[in-house]
Amino acid sequence: MKKTLIFLSLLFVSAEVYADRSRSVKARLNAFLILMIGLFSIGGQAQQLQAYIDEAQSNNPEIQAFELRYNRAEEKVNEADWIPNTEISAGYFVSTPETRTGAQQARIGVKQMLPWFGTITARENYATSMADAEYVEISIAKRTLALSVSQSYYRLYAIRAKQEVLEENIQLLNTYERLALTSVEVGKASAVDVLRLQIRQNEMQQKIEVLEEEYSAEQTVLNNLLNKEKNALITIPTEMNIPEIDSINTLDGLALNPELLKYDKLYESVAKSELLNQREGLPMIGFGVDYLPVSERTDAFPSDNGKDILMPMVSVSIPIFNNRYKSISKQNELRQQEINLQKDERLNALESVFAKAVSQRNQSRIAYNTQAKNLKQAIYAEQILIKNYETGTIDFNDVLDIQELQLKFQINQIEAINNYYLQSAIVNYLIN
Repeated sequence: MKKTLIFLSLLFVSAEVYADRSRSVKARLNAFLILMIGLFSIGGQAQQLQAYIDEAQSNNPEIQAFELRYNRAEEKVNEADWIPNTEISAGYFVSTPETRTGAQQARIGVKQMLPWFGTITARENYATSMADAEYVEISIAKRTLALSVSQSYYRLYAIRAKQEVLEENIQLLNTYERLALTSVEVGKASAVDVLRLQIRQNEMQQKIEVLEEEYSAEQTVLNNLLNKEKNALITIPTEMNIPEIDSINTLDGLALNPELLKYDKLYESVAKSELLNQREGLPMIGFGVDYLPVSERTDAFPSDNGKDILMPMVSVSIPIFNNRYKSISKQNELRQQEINLQKDERLNALESVFAKAVSQRNQSRIAYNTQAKNLKQAIYAEQILIKNYETGTIDFNDVLDIQELQLKFQINQIEAINNYYLQSAIVNYLIN
């Protein structure tokens, strides 16, 4: 009777293990089938991520600093609308010069120099081009911030997903432990098998606690990007999958990347600077008037006696020694050549980053599909081991090996998903 009860208990535990694993198998196979037919729920996580990106771009101090720099550059357009100061002079004759109509007592003059036609417009255009270059810097900063937020978001998902997998495996090991304890009672296993199971659980618990520390640190990173309290709650998806087909990504969009547009704006600003230099190398025209008060003569009464003198004047400032402007023109030419070379170098670098990101993204899909196949086969192997338990041929070393393989495949799947989206974020940064 006792043997019968022990055997029934073994069957019960075995059924429990099989049921737990069957539910797990069913869930994984469903996920695998969903992957194959392309029914993925990535829209929700994309919307949540975009919300975080928008929040970060609205609150991030670095973006705000770049916007202030742009506003300051825009204000320089108003600064460019200026003309030289008006010159006002006055003098008093200590020894008054005598003229036919009387003695000159003082001299008061007003003079205004004006730049050559189009100089102010050229100056404003140059200031506008510099403001446009600063605006591109804002776009670069926003893209960089969006990339950082995305990468942190995906890392948080990966950490949490690993924790869930470890917790699931700990529960499975608990069931195995009960199975091992029952086997020890009937002499089918030793206490060493139980200890091995407990040691494996301890190791997994340690990994969960380490991952919790990683999650806390990464949560602080993301909240700092959002300019929020470091412990603010972050909502991450419970499940992410790799889409079966990627959107078509080509290098055509790379030409519109702000990192390259920045060089176009800088080149344009140098061209505007050269136009301004040419205008400033032209003469300046001055207009003025001198007023000389004259005292009346008392010894004679000529016509216009004591009549004051009013003398309009026109002057021209000619840059005869214009080596300065020639040097600036040469500097601008060299600067444009430098910008073109810098743009070519940056384009080559971005193309390399793009090619590497696309390649690693494809590698992630390959790795994910391979791990899915391996996981499916490992689950079947585990089912065989559990079924063999009914005949008394179970080997807990084999069970632990299979369980370790399953955990490895699950972790590798999560890493593949994480890397896929990290590389997708880089691709989006480059061409979208």
